[in-house]
Amino acid sequence: MEAFPVIDMEKLNGEERAATMEMIKDACENWGFFELVNHGMSHELMDTVERLTKEHYKKCLEQRFKEMVESKGLEAVQSEINDLDWESTFFLRHLPVSNISEIPDLQDDYRKAMKEFALKLEELAEQLLDLLCENLGLEKGYMKKAFYGSQGPTFGTKVSSYPPCPRPELIKGLRAHTDAGGIILLFQDDKVSGLQLLKDGEWIDVPPLKHSIVINIGDQLEVITNGKYQSVMHRVIAQSDGNRMSLASFYNPGSDAVIYPAPALVEKEGEQNQVYPKFVFEDYMKLYAGLKFQAKEPRFEAMKTIKTPVNLGSIATV
Repeated sequence: MEAFPVIDMEKLNGEERAATMEMIKDACENWGFFELVNHGMSHELMDTVERLTKEHYKKCLEQRFKEMVESKGLEAVQSEINDLDWESTFFLRHLPVSNISEIPDLQDDYRKAMKEFALKLEELAEQLLDLLCENLGLEKGYMKKAFYGSQGPTFGTKVSSYPPCPRPELIKGLRAHTDAGGIILLFQDDKVSGLQLLKDGEWIDVPPLKHSIVINIGDQLEVITNGKYQSVMHRVIAQSDGNRMSLASFYNPGSDAVIYPAPALVEKEGEQNQVYPKFVFEDYMKLYAGLKFQAKEPRFEAMKTIKTPVNLGSIATV
C-alpha cells in the first residue's frame, strides 16, 4: 500500500513548491485525505487546546458519558450495534456568528484558546481552497466565492472524545460516512489512533502525527470540482484503551449558497459531463441529516429533483 500523503507546507515557499503542489493534487484526486505538517499554527496553541479539551472532558463530560453507557446497557452488549456511535461530542459555531460564549461549562481560558484556534483554522482553510483552485486551474478565490452565500461561509468545530470501549469489535467510535460540507480540518490525538478511510475497498489508518492537521474533502467540493476530487468514506474505530481526542472543523458553504460544478471545469470536459446538480447548501444538509451513514450518490441524485431559486446569476463576489 502506498504511504498516506503527508504534506509539508513549508515546502510551498521554496524550490519544492511544484512537487508539493503535485502531492496535494494527487492526494485530492486519489485519497480524498491528506495530512499537513508545518502548517503555520503554533505548537503551543495546539498543545493548549489539546490540554484544555481533555481537561474539559474529564471535568464536565466523562460522567455524563458513563451514565449514558450504563443507561443503554452498552457495557454488556453481545451483538453488533449499528445505530449508535461510541463518542462524546459538543459543537462550537464560529461563522457566521460564534456561539462559543453561550456554551455552558467552558472555562474562560478554553473559550479564548478555541477562538484563537478557530481563527487560525479559518485562515488555513482559505489558504487550502486557493491551493486547490490553483491545482484545478480555477481563478484564485473561486472556492471562497462559491462558498460565500449572502452571509459568508459557515464554519464550526465538532469536539469529540472517544473513551475506552469494552467491546470495540461490536460498536464503532463513529460509523462510516462522507462529510457533507466543504473542506474539513481535523486536529486529532497523536497517541490514540482510530480514524480510518476507505481506499480501493480497504480500510486504511490515518496516522496520528503530533501537531499535524488532517484534511479531507467534503461532498460540496466533490460537486464544485465535478467529481475530480471525491469525498471519501471514513470511520472511527473504538479502542479498548486510551481516550481519543478529535477536533473536526468544518469550513462549509453558507446556508443559502448555491452549489454547482465550476463552469470552467465542466467546459474543459464537455457540457454532457456535468454529472452533479445545482442546489442550495441548506437543502442538501436537510437531506444529509437523515442519510449521513448511507452512500452519497443517492443524495446527489435526490438533489436533482429539488427546485433551486430561479435568479441564480453568477457567484456573488465578496
